Amino acid sequence: MSEMQMRVSDEDRERTTQQLQRAFSEGRLTQMELEDRLEVALSSKTYGDLLNLIDDLPVEQPRVNDVVELQSKHGLIKRSGDWAVPRRLRVSSKYGSAELDLSQAVIPHTVVDIELDLTYGYAKIILPEGAVVNVDEFQSDWGNTSTSAVPSRPRPGALQVVISGRAKYGGLTVRYPRKRWFTH
Repeated sequence: MSEMQMRVSDEDRERTTQQLQRAFSEGRLTQMELEDRLEVALSSKTYGDLLNLIDDLPVEQPRVNDVVELQSKHGLIKRSGDWAVPRRLRVSSKYGSAELDLSQAVIPHTVVDIELDLTYGYAKIILPEGAVVNVDEFQSDWGNTSTSAVPSRPRPGALQVVISGRAKYGGLTVRYPRKRWFTH
């Protein structure tokens, strides 16, 4: 089943109606267009139905803070899925670890700085395909730093993630998302 055929929730319909109403208030839709689209939105069953209603409207970019600090003493700091990545991300944990999956995130910047301060934990960072990573300013006293097949040389148009900081008794792994074998 494709994503376009997937069933929508009431929350998905509500989000679409809000976007349509915003477009009307900005003068992008006439009263008649708004009424027609709202009627379809409220009776939509699939994502394809909803996307057809808004595909000619501008996409709103979420506002992203410049600097975000994530802290934990013992637990796992985890971010994944559709989240807004700040320009600079500071992650600190004494006994915990960090998993940051940027592969499906909204990243409005061309360079993202991630500063790690881990004492006993490890960090795993998953980059979007094509992104590059610079780990020259990261130090791991007793652990490994692995960037596997991720290039470090900046490329025009590619997201560059710069990782700095330290893991005293932990390590760092940076990679691309794993390939899924059973998707269509």
